[in-house]
Amino acid sequence: MGSIRTIITLSEKDKAWLENYSKASGISVAEAIRRGVGQLKEREERNIYQHLIQETRGIWKKGDGMAYQEKIRSEWR
Repeated sequence: MGSIRTIITLSEKDKAWLENYSKASGISVAEAIRRGVGQLKEREERNIYQHLIQETRGIWKKGDGMAYQEKIRSEWR
Protein backbone atom coordinates (compact mmCIF):
# COMPACT_ATOMS: atom_id res chain seq x y z
CA MET A 1 0.00 0.00 0.00
CA GLY A 2 1.43 3.35 -1.00
CA SER A 3 1.50 6.71 0.68
CA ILE A 4 -0.94 9.54 0.09
CA ARG A 5 0.06 13.16 0.34
CA THR A 6 -2.16 15.10 2.75
CA ILE A 7 -2.44 18.80 3.48
CA ILE A 8 -3.34 19.87 7.02
CA THR A 9 -3.98 23.22 8.64
CA LEU A 10 -2.38 24.01 12.00
CA SER A 11 -2.38 27.06 14.18
CA GLU A 12 0.83 29.10 14.05
CA LYS A 13 1.55 28.05 17.63
CA ASP A 14 1.15 24.33 16.85
CA LYS A 15 3.21 24.64 13.64
CA ALA A 16 6.03 26.36 15.53
CA TRP A 17 5.93 23.69 18.24
CA LEU A 18 5.97 20.92 15.63
CA GLU A 19 8.93 22.46 13.81
CA ASN A 20 10.87 22.86 17.07
CA TYR A 21 10.04 19.30 18.13
CA SER A 22 11.09 17.91 14.75
CA LYS A 23 14.35 19.83 14.74
CA ALA A 24 15.20 18.77 18.29
CA SER A 25 14.34 15.15 17.45
CA GLY A 26 16.30 15.15 14.20
CA ILE A 27 13.28 14.17 12.11
CA SER A 28 11.17 15.87 9.47
CA VAL A 29 7.86 17.49 10.31
CA ALA A 30 6.18 14.86 8.13
CA GLU A 31 7.86 12.06 10.12
CA ALA A 32 6.74 13.64 13.40
CA ILE A 33 3.17 13.74 12.12
CA ARG A 34 3.36 10.12 10.91
CA ARG A 35 4.63 9.02 14.32
CA GLY A 36 1.90 10.99 16.07
CA VAL A 37 -0.79 9.43 13.91
CA GLY A 38 0.72 6.00 14.53
CA GLN A 39 0.65 6.51 18.29
CA LEU A 40 -2.91 7.80 18.19
CA LYS A 41 -3.99 4.81 16.11
CA GLU A 42 -2.24 2.38 18.47
CA ARG A 43 -3.85 4.01 21.52
CA GLU A 44 -7.32 3.87 19.98
CA GLU A 45 -6.89 0.22 18.96
CA ARG A 46 -5.77 -0.60 22.50
CA ASN A 47 -8.83 1.23 23.88
CA ILE A 48 -11.12 -0.76 21.59
CA TYR A 49 -9.45 -4.00 22.71
CA GLN A 50 -9.84 -3.06 26.38
CA HIS A 51 -13.49 -2.13 25.77
CA LEU A 52 -14.14 -5.53 24.18
CA ILE A 53 -12.53 -7.28 27.13
CA GLN A 54 -14.75 -5.36 29.56
CA GLU A 55 -17.88 -5.98 27.49
CA THR A 56 -17.28 -9.73 27.17
CA ARG A 57 -15.97 -10.44 30.66
CA GLY A 58 -18.04 -13.14 32.37
CA ILE A 59 -19.89 -14.28 29.26
CA TRP A 60 -18.56 -17.86 29.47
CA LYS A 61 -20.92 -19.76 31.78
CA LYS A 62 -19.98 -23.37 30.96
CA GLY A 63 -17.53 -24.05 33.76
CA ASP A 64 -13.74 -23.87 33.71
CA GLY A 65 -12.72 -22.15 30.48
CA MET A 66 -9.14 -23.41 30.63
CA ALA A 67 -10.27 -27.03 31.04
CA TYR A 68 -12.57 -26.60 28.05
CA GLN A 69 -9.74 -25.18 25.92
CA GLU A 70 -7.39 -28.01 26.90
CA LYS A 71 -10.06 -30.60 26.02
CA ILE A 72 -10.75 -29.07 22.61
CA ARG A 73 -7.06 -28.61 21.83
CA SER A 74 -6.25 -32.20 22.80
CA GLU A 75 -8.28 -33.22 19.74
CA TRP A 76 -5.72 -31.46 17.55
CA ARG A 77 -2.99 -33.93 18.47
